[in-house]
Amino acid sequence: MSRYETGEYPIRRADVYALLTFYGIEDEKTRAMLLDLCEDVWRKGWWDPYKEEVAKDFIDLPWLESRTEELCTYQNMVVPGLLQSRDYAYGLISNAEEGASEEQILRWVDLRLGRQKILEEGSLTRYFAVIEEPVLRRPIGGPKVMEAQLRQLLDLAAGDAIDIRILPTAYGPHAGHLGSFELFVMPEQFGNVAHVETLGGSLYVESPNVERFEEAWEDVNNAALDPKRSKAFIESVLKETKS
Repeated sequence: MSRYETGEYPIRRADVYALLTFYGIEDEKTRAMLLDLCEDVWRKGWWDPYKEEVAKDFIDLPWLESRTEELCTYQNMVVPGLLQSRDYAYGLISNAEEGASEEQILRWVDLRLGRQKILEEGSLTRYFAVIEEPVLRRPIGGPKVMEAQLRQLLDLAAGDAIDIRILPTAYGPHAGHLGSFELFVMPEQFGNVAHVETLGGSLYVESPNVERFEEAWEDVNNAALDPKRSKAFIESVLKETKS
């Protein structure tokens, strides 16, 4: 039972069915929702081969990304992982994992790029990203890498399902001052989840505390430039990078 409760081992459908009956859960919608959730946790994902190479709490991230209906990302340090180019991702990972072998670094880069499949396959209804201005100017990997990364942002922003907004440094205090975060707008049976990446590992926040992240997202999203002006802003930084 403790393994079920900690998520170390997924509970079987027959056991969930028995527990629902034992606890007197008779509402058909609730029963169906929990039984569907039980079946979902048994599903394997493309990220399973990487499970032994990353922290246990990280695996929850691609799982959430594969099931969320909308993903809202606020970043004040680096380009969000789902929008990174290969060279940009390599520059970040190789710097953060100095003791790792080249082979291992490339595996982690592949894992990060693999997460971008949700954008290519169109499984997400919408992806929203608010990026602080300094992120565009922070030289990850050198000028050529940054030039290619900025071009990739412009290409991605041209799609209907991806909304990229820039938050200028000139804007005053806002609700994102405590750091970057992601907000997963999930189907009803899951409930919304916020994700924060820290040096100590990933932190996942659910209801009722997730409401604070929802409010913070609304604030930073409203403060950012609209998509058209954001595109123009990225283009202006791109010209500076090329010069």
